[in-house]
Amino acid sequence: MILLDYPYTSDFLKETIVQFQLPVVATVPAKEIMGDLKVNWISERDAVISLRDKPDSKVYTNSENSIEWIEQNTQGTGIPEKIRIFKNKYAFRELIKEAYPDYFFSKLDLGDLDNLVLSSVRFPFIIKPIVGFFSLGVHLVSKAEDWPSIKSKIRSEMEATKALYPKEVVDNTAFVLEEYIEGEEYALDCYFDENGDPVILNVLHHVFKSMDDVSDRLYSSSEKTIRSLEKPILEFLAVISSKIGLRNFPLHIEFRMKSGKLIPIEVNPMRFGGWCTTADLTWYSYGINSYLSFFESQRPDWNKIFEIRQEKTYSLILLDNNSGIPFEEIAYFDFGLLAKDFERPLHIRKVHMEKYGVFGFIFTETGKGNEQELQRILHSDLRSYIKLLPSTLA
Repeated sequence: MILLDYPYTSDFLKETIVQFQLPVVATVPAKEIMGDLKVNWISERDAVISLRDKPDSKVYTNSENSIEWIEQNTQGTGIPEKIRIFKNKYAFRELIKEAYPDYFFSKLDLGDLDNLVLSSVRFPFIIKPIVGFFSLGVHLVSKAEDWPSIKSKIRSEMEATKALYPKEVVDNTAFVLEEYIEGEEYALDCYFDENGDPVILNVLHHVFKSMDDVSDRLYSSSEKTIRSLEKPILEFLAVISSKIGLRNFPLHIEFRMKSGKLIPIEVNPMRFGGWCTTADLTWYSYGINSYLSFFESQRPDWNKIFEIRQEKTYSLILLDNNSGIPFEEIAYFDFGLLAKDFERPLHIRKVHMEKYGVFGFIFTETGKGNEQELQRILHSDLRSYIKLLPSTLA
């Protein structure tokens, strides 16, 4: 069954739900999201009964806002406990620390930001909400002198998140401090099947423009990325399986590779990438419907998939407003002009820029030798695509 919630459900997910009549829990947000579409509804009461009878039933959610529903309706099934161990970054670090004995991490309350003893931490370090989403409140602290300004930014960001996400998604009271891991960063969509065996659906390289960059601007997938990381990913998933038994359970994992070893940054339960991003990219890139793969226990045939996709890079690009121009001064974002700067745009996703704080997303295919288009957008402030309101031009 599927739990739908805000802030965003893609048209592709809606189309998949309708075409294959995947059961959707009839919550108020789900009914609003699906509108008049022909949906295979399951009442909240029947969904609760089903999950209590069969806790290993397949459940997928497009939004972690649904965690609140899980907490309220599935006590006694073991599902809330599994979610908590993944969503609480500190608890997850505690769970797997035997596999990473030299990894530094600690806990810090929001009210204790001013009391942090800097001599007790290793620089550089990352600070992030213990329960967080979408890079909110995430900062790299390179040296002690940076700490005062970062503290101020964290307080402002946490205040701004209160209206957009519930506490279950962005916990405003506690943070985890953890050592900065040198190495390339990646994102993974996968699921554990009915036998508890892991299935890899996509692996993306999270590309940064500098060491200080913590943005989500560019994620890229390719045959090289998927094939080279398959073995260490499966080894890591075996560690998870040994600590917490998972069956019929989807995950979105972010990790870094250091000396050939996968070190997790965070593991997000019961979903793939937020805002229907990575799963939808997998469809536009490889023809794999990740939602259907999970519900029908399908495994990608990578050999067949890459027969016609050699030397191609598929990218998810977040069009965040790093222009320095306030949204209230912007008339619109020129997606048509943006598309002309890419070899092969696959999909453009526009969102309400002032409501969500981003302009949208673009999925692209890039051939070998044309990688400069990705570097260009990675470093762009997007000003060339922003059209100002006439009143700001005077």
